[in-house]
Amino acid sequence: MRIGLVQMTSGIEPARNAAALTGAIGSLASEGAGIVFTPEMSGCLDKNRERLLSHTVAENADMVLAAVRKTAAETGTWVALGSLAIKTTAASDRLINRSFLIDGNGTIVARYDKIHLFDVDLGGGETYGESKSFDAGGHPVVADTPAGRLGLSICYDLRFPRLYDCLSEAGADLLAAPAAFTRPTGAAHWHLLARTRAVENTAFVIAAAQTGTHEDGRATYGHSLVVDPWGEVLLDMGETPGTAICDIDLARVAEIRRRLPSRDHRAHIAFP
Repeated sequence: MRIGLVQMTSGIEPARNAAALTGAIGSLASEGAGIVFTPEMSGCLDKNRERLLSHTVAENADMVLAAVRKTAAETGTWVALGSLAIKTTAASDRLINRSFLIDGNGTIVARYDKIHLFDVDLGGGETYGESKSFDAGGHPVVADTPAGRLGLSICYDLRFPRLYDCLSEAGADLLAAPAAFTRPTGAAHWHLLARTRAVENTAFVIAAAQTGTHEDGRATYGHSLVVDPWGEVLLDMGETPGTAICDIDLARVAEIRRRLPSRDHRAHIAFP
């Protein structure tokens, strides 16, 4: 299966981001991608709460989601839309960080709301308080795609292996990890975490990422990745925005699980 990845430097204007997304999806579809993966916060990346709220709407009114669904239908290409900021209701000031899986007819076949919220103080004035604006999701999500059975996650989730245990136990052969990793945490942990999640679940990890310096002042790490079930990095997009194609073979998953059936050896351990 040929997959496509979009690496973006999303700004604060949804219309500009929508144009970039649809152009990238169309380009990857023309290169034969059966499914395209985009980063976290593909529609608007803004740490200014009031400005983000002014650009955010309920799901049924989101112009970025509508544009991506239209492009998916026009190209016949599935899209794992990394995430969008969505209002819980039209009048709400609370948001959800929601990932969408869209089929080649433009139909939303799965939604996942980010479970683990990024509330950290990295030092040097770099702080994030995602829970101030966003509500956490409540359950894991897996869905069948032309590329295989896909488990959904978003960014900070990558640090919490129990979520991926659940996705693996539900039959996931591929794990989507769209992200907007900071530069300090990315340099220290991004490759390590993506490779670890791939190895411990003997699954492909597909991690489309934000990159560069954004309009809201933050800087993200980039390095969108495809990691195979043995932990081999098949694709690393570096720090430049753009698109990339990667061919993956699900037979690799079956082969490694046969040779090293660690998933079958998981013990449920608790203190007596």
